[in-house]
Amino acid sequence: MASRAISDLHPQLQPLAETFLRRCRDHGVDPLIVCTWRSAAEQDALYQQGRDKPGPIVTYARPGESAHNAMLHGSPAARAFDVVPLVGGKPVCDADHPHWQTMGRIALGLGLYWHGQLDAPCREFPHFQLSLEP
Repeated sequence: MASRAISDLHPQLQPLAETFLRRCRDHGVDPLIVCTWRSAAEQDALYQQGRDKPGPIVTYARPGESAHNAMLHGSPAARAFDVVPLVGGKPVCDADHPHWQTMGRIALGLGLYWHGQLDAPCREFPHFQLSLEP
């Protein structure tokens, strides 16, 4: 099962994720981390969706290509986390909701890359990471 633990993030990303969450709350956004690290098998299952398995394509990253699969000295060290804003305890899926832009501005202010940006190679609003480098 994919992790939601901040402790499974790369050591450089952990304090940024904590600050991101705090600043989101300070701006009236209730953020929920839905994924930090995921195994190669979990990444492969996501990659197969919309290809060999039913459903829409949800990722273009194969195992080992995702910032969620990063390892550091043999331990999980994801370089990315996925977050959704909650409104009334329910996840916001509407990309036009202003909470996404608020979270994006906060992330960019912290030096994170947000895949919801217009120039993102594949727009994915919940995805925030250290950089585009592997």
